[in-house]
Amino acid sequence: MGMPVDSVPRWYVIHTYSGYENKVAGNIEKIVENRGLSDMIFDVKIPTEKVIEISGSEEKEIERKIFPSYVLVKMIMNDESWHIIRNTTGVTGFVGPGSRPVPLSDKEVEKLGVEVKVIEIAFELGDSVKIIDGPLSGFVGIVEEISPDKMKVTVSASLFGRETKVELSVSQVKPV
Repeated sequence: MGMPVDSVPRWYVIHTYSGYENKVAGNIEKIVENRGLSDMIFDVKIPTEKVIEISGSEEKEIERKIFPSYVLVKMIMNDESWHIIRNTTGVTGFVGPGSRPVPLSDKEVEKLGVEVKVIEIAFELGDSVKIIDGPLSGFVGIVEEISPDKMKVTVSASLFGRETKVELSVSQVKPV
């Protein structure tokens, strides 16, 4: 057993045979469960997007794979985990130069939407917050509403003597 390469779990991209994405993801989940490897291989995702498909007069929402033939795995990369994934049926290899697995950057992970960052909200309804980003930066307002998914906040700010409600991303305000 070689030295652990990385003790932090990161997202890696694996390439699969066409049409095998779900099978590969399922196989990996089974192996992790059967061998108790959840401390090494944490998550498997197939990036999908919701698309409205229109055929004739019917509209239906379908999930489409953003990258056919690719599966993302959040894992701690070491000899053992590499071998487990590499030898999973349907996997053709890791994505990276010279088949050296390269983890996705935080930005890439965010763009793919495979991992939702949990934003800690340090304010409540009725609190005063300062707008720290966007055209209204510097204004102070009162929190009127926080969206259920905690991504947006509606702030009532006094602009030029008028109360104005603005919807902002939670990261654009901070408690006063």
